Amino acid sequence: MQKTFDIEFEKAVRFLVEHMPVSEEGSRKPVLSHDIRVGVYLYEKKYSREVVLAGLLHDTLEWSNVTQDLLEKGFGGDVLKLVKANTKDRSIENGDERIEELVRRAAECGEEALIIKTADTFDSFKYYTKTQNKSELDYCRKNAEAILKYKPVDFRDGIFEEVEEWAG
Repeated sequence: MQKTFDIEFEKAVRFLVEHMPVSEEGSRKPVLSHDIRVGVYLYEKKYSREVVLAGLLHDTLEWSNVTQDLLEKGFGGDVLKLVKANTKDRSIENGDERIEELVRRAAECGEEALIIKTADTFDSFKYYTKTQNKSELDYCRKNAEAILKYKPVDFRDGIFEEVEEWAG
């Protein structure tokens, strides 16, 4: 069972490498390494197959040429649903409104989707802390505030306690 999951994880990493564009020097952060860190974080915390794979693949629809159909064929409908719930709606021009809409949609999708958004926010916060990027740290704080705002009271996973401490 574990070996099968590890092979699926490797398949998802290879998929990312094949489909994600190379990050450029002026980009906000290297997306491929960010996505891998999010997936590894979720893997090490022993989340489900779907959560780990969707965490690893959470930026594919937004930043690559990957289609929903390709993602579903490779990893299944549950993973696709979680990735879609964590994909920004670029038609929303206002950044604060875009954050609110994404986090609200993830929360409505379910606890697993919001766990992925929280892990994504944690990794971004760690990265921008290292690079001392104050504007992106503000962006991370806005995401954390939205997570706490939209998290239903029955979502009791420990990751939400972590975000409360961090955002506190």
